[in-house]
Amino acid sequence: MRLSRRAALLAPAGLLAAPARAQDFPERTVRVIVPFTPAGQTDLISRLVAQRLQQDWGRPVLVENRPGGNAQIGADAVAKAAPDGHTLLSITLTHAVNASLFPQAPYDFLRDLQTLTLLGSLPLVVVVRTGAPWRDLGALAAAARGGARLAVGSSGTGSPPHLGLELFRRATGARETLTHVPYRGGAPSVTDLVAGNLDLLVSNLPECIAQVQAGRLRALAVTDGARHRLLPEVPTTAEAGLPALRITSWTAIQAPAGLPEPLAQRIAAAIRRALADPALREKASELGFDLIGADMAESRRFVAAEVQRYAQLVAEANIRAE
Repeated sequence: MRLSRRAALLAPAGLLAAPARAQDFPERTVRVIVPFTPAGQTDLISRLVAQRLQQDWGRPVLVENRPGGNAQIGADAVAKAAPDGHTLLSITLTHAVNASLFPQAPYDFLRDLQTLTLLGSLPLVVVVRTGAPWRDLGALAAAARGGARLAVGSSGTGSPPHLGLELFRRATGARETLTHVPYRGGAPSVTDLVAGNLDLLVSNLPECIAQVQAGRLRALAVTDGARHRLLPEVPTTAEAGLPALRITSWTAIQAPAGLPEPLAQRIAAAIRRALADPALREKASELGFDLIGADMAESRRFVAAEVQRYAQLVAEANIRAE
């Protein structure tokens, strides 16, 4: 991902009221809905931002985990919430994929939600148990091509790890022998990999880094164009011989589509200030995030483009909701 960092007297009463609401915001507790289980990448970055917003606004900013329905339950709740800024949604690439994967969803991703800002991006990591027989990505790819039956976890159908699996399938030509095991979040899939219930993950970096550093998991490759600062000895997928296995995950904050523009701009600016905080930046860096904080226009263009990009992959890979 390459993104830059960073009424007249006779007007209707609603138009006049919007700036006033923006000026007074927030009036009560703000909820940030994370549609995944705790300790996953979306939850981790959301809690950092929520803590900083609470300091800025002087009001409670609570992260509420609402997993389920392939991240649709939490998203639907926000899409139908009052558009007053007090209910926000943390999303990831999963939601852009869901737009084509679930055409009968109870909400319209592009119509019912609006993006306020992109939070951060990060690569994925191909990981196996430390005791697994594959010591590098080439050996794992050879096993897959040779017909090894492998259980591959993900944080849900259409999630970045699932897309990583599909790219691995395409790169190796191994489809029938790789079994996708979707979870309701990334953390449970990592736990099951450590426990031996899975063979590999194309994992979100923040969800597996602690286990890699503790020696419980072996990182075989990162899915970016350059090595990651937290795993400098781990090659990229291109260096390891699978250049087609390249994917970048991202996170963003959204609000109900009816949120007035002045208030949307105010909240987005507050989030960007939070992302600029040195303490938050340090903690996010330790988790592997590259913070973004793009303005609303750029963020919205990016998310819309991701919807189109991954609609093509969903169609070509024949990904189906599980």
